Amino acid sequence: MGLRLPYRSLARLYTPGHRIPFRSRLMSTRTYKDAVDRLNSLQSNAATLEAVRALGGRASTFAIPEMVEYLERIGYTQEDLDTLNVLHVTGTKGKGSTCAFLDSILRHTKPNWKIGLYTSPHLIAVRERIRVNGQPISEEDFAKYFFEVWDRLEKNEQRKFPETPSKPAYFRYMTLLAFHVFSSMKVDATILEVGVGGTYDSTNIVPHPVVTGISALGIDHTAVLGKTLEEIAWQKGGIYKAGVPALTVNQPEQGLAVLKQRSIELNASEFNIVPLIPELADIRLGSPGEHQVQNANLAIHLASKFLQIKDGYKPQESLPKTFVEGLESAKWPDGAHTVESLECCMQWFVSPDVALRDVSGGRPRRVLIFNCTSGRSGSSFLGTMLSKTAAQLKLFGANEEAGQLLDHVIFCTNITYADGGFKGGNIFAVWNVTMGIDIYTDLTTLAIPKDDLMHLKTQQDLASAWSSLVPTFPTANIHVLPSIEHAIGTVRGLSVEEGCGHTDVLVAGSLHLVGGVIEVAGLADVAL
Repeated sequence: MGLRLPYRSLARLYTPGHRIPFRSRLMSTRTYKDAVDRLNSLQSNAATLEAVRALGGRASTFAIPEMVEYLERIGYTQEDLDTLNVLHVTGTKGKGSTCAFLDSILRHTKPNWKIGLYTSPHLIAVRERIRVNGQPISEEDFAKYFFEVWDRLEKNEQRKFPETPSKPAYFRYMTLLAFHVFSSMKVDATILEVGVGGTYDSTNIVPHPVVTGISALGIDHTAVLGKTLEEIAWQKGGIYKAGVPALTVNQPEQGLAVLKQRSIELNASEFNIVPLIPELADIRLGSPGEHQVQNANLAIHLASKFLQIKDGYKPQESLPKTFVEGLESAKWPDGAHTVESLECCMQWFVSPDVALRDVSGGRPRRVLIFNCTSGRSGSSFLGTMLSKTAAQLKLFGANEEAGQLLDHVIFCTNITYADGGFKGGNIFAVWNVTMGIDIYTDLTTLAIPKDDLMHLKTQQDLASAWSSLVPTFPTANIHVLPSIEHAIGTVRGLSVEEGCGHTDVLVAGSLHLVGGVIEVAGLADVAL
């Protein structure tokens, strides 16, 4: 889902502080900043995926053995992970939301327990990926546990596979760190979200999770991943384990058949297509949107099964009060960045509860802040948003054309600040126009080509696509901007210039963009 921001929340524009050059800091200290520096020196997850494609089957074949080797080098066995009481969740859509609902349900139902949650990616700070009792671990704890893992890898260089790098890639390292944090903190339950796929994912080294679940298999991901639905289902079904309940939401027929077969091959104790719980229709979910009902429903069944196995919970005719409270309190910031998720985003936004609600003082101004990764079809994404908007306006009898719903559209890069800087947690990295981006911070992305950024080609293409899709849209209200700070400054300026009392801002198309807006607008306490 996209992020909708009222102007009054954007009014407090963040002013960047002093920039500390990345390369000038010594690596001998053990602060949170130093930990993130070290983490970002590891190969990116995107680069890992590229390596998997280049190496073909070899990388997949060795993925799990290598991850086990890393685990053993930091002093754990696979069996040690069973003490974490893992709920393992994968899918192509909704797995993060399912984990968030699940986390909230367990925390409300078992307030005396310590609940660990591992998810990806992060929006602002990398420590968001590792949460205990609903909160990202502190900077101090992140640094402490990070360097404990780092030092163990440094001291134990012995490897079973000569080709295995001395240090794991970014996501693998984060997974090792999560296991170490949760083990050290002695959590009572661990909700583990798969990063990519399932079968060969680095999280898939837990021998006996308590329960496993698969959210929706998105049809639109087949083209992006270059795989058939059956191939995707085979990968996702790889998290099923011997003697462990295997749950899934209802899936397309081809995918469902593969998942059922995988549950048989892997000797799952049961295969369950979770039925819809009617009471959900009357619950106002903390993470809104009709598409979230399926995710909340899966979370309920996973929580129930987990509590039956670990705590003697007996299913009831109606949802327990603590389950309802958990569903209502769950928060999960997300970014609509696929065709299907953009449709869900607009279904949520163009509704009487959001953009079409009554606002005192007249119709609010509506602004879109949008970006998508170079190479993706911006025209297709924007067209999807407009067509879904039209359908929603017709559904609710609104007397507006789809192209008139928005007053301004802003296409900006994912660069955080006006001077080209990125901010991540407390770490700053500076954009070098001659070298391009060659460093990471919590909010840095390597997906922006240098030449593209210098000429804002992607953003210009998006603006042209919008003009073609909505020929009557005023060109003066289409803004192409070089940074997120520029975008929020423009939104703030619009209220001054146009004298409108209320502005709704929809942010969509990129997770990095959503995270940057949360950071620059100072909304972390509200959004995360």
